[in-house]
Amino acid sequence: MKDITIADHTIQAGESKTININIARLPSHTVINTPIYVSRALEEGPVLALMAGMHGDEINGMEIVRRMLESGLHQPKRGTVVCMPIINMYGFLNYSREVPDGKDINRSFPGNRNGSLASRVAYHMMHEVVPIIDFGVDFHTGGAMRANYPQVRAELKDKINFELAQAFAAPFTIDAPFRPNSLRKEASRKGKNIIVYEGGESLRFDQHAIKEGIAGTLRLMKYLNMIDDAPHPEVENKVIWSTGWIRAKTPGLFQPNVICGQQVHKGDWVGTVTDPFGEFQEKILAIETGYVIGLNNIPVINAGDALMHIGTDTFCKLESIGDD
Repeated sequence: MKDITIADHTIQAGESKTININIARLPSHTVINTPIYVSRALEEGPVLALMAGMHGDEINGMEIVRRMLESGLHQPKRGTVVCMPIINMYGFLNYSREVPDGKDINRSFPGNRNGSLASRVAYHMMHEVVPIIDFGVDFHTGGAMRANYPQVRAELKDKINFELAQAFAAPFTIDAPFRPNSLRKEASRKGKNIIVYEGGESLRFDQHAIKEGIAGTLRLMKYLNMIDDAPHPEVENKVIWSTGWIRAKTPGLFQPNVICGQQVHKGDWVGTVTDPFGEFQEKILAIETGYVIGLNNIPVINAGDALMHIGTDTFCKLESIGDD
């Protein structure tokens, strides 16, 4: 196999190496590095990137990659695995989605070497990591107090994306258009196929989402002929073609009648909004037959707040999904 070079470090076939890419320095002179763990087999095969912590508060993805590193599951029999447990070290240290200047790294691609902090991180990703990979999994979670049921998001009209998502075999595979200036979109311009895995919520470990993320990654590695064995899916994968949010019409206290991953039917009573004083009660009804792919866990809500995310396995006009 040909040697791989990342940030002037060469990794040969059969070699494992840890590389620290220097991103910037804090006002305190503290150096911010992004660690990259590269494991190469002796036999030829694809290069797969496992990337987490693009948003610093999304710890489930970090834990997926960490556990794979700790247990040696990232070591392929064929090909190369590049692991990045924490891309956004700034956000991780500050329990934050963004970097200190308030920008979102995953809206800053392809980046600029002399731009904002987010843009600089994106630049290093595009110039040091993306050129050497063939495929990638970008691990994410839901937002603050909003849980996503384990799911893969990809632009499914791309045949390779569809095959990668099906190989991962998360409980749900969601057709999700590219987000502007995201890693997924900019990598696709370079001919690289990256799928997004979402599971759980920010700043909270979700053991089910972590387990599904590891198992799905191993299934993907087996599909790419990087390893020989992988766990079988525990549930049948469902492809979601349309998604939509149920939003609160009135402010109050929200109590769901459903759990994440559950199937609902149009018109089902899926939750209740009350006021704190016992003066009113409003039933929340399902907008369409489908599955609860995301659920709000914050009881106190305002009018317009997203309460639950419904995904359907048919084409229908619902509100488009946001991701990455």
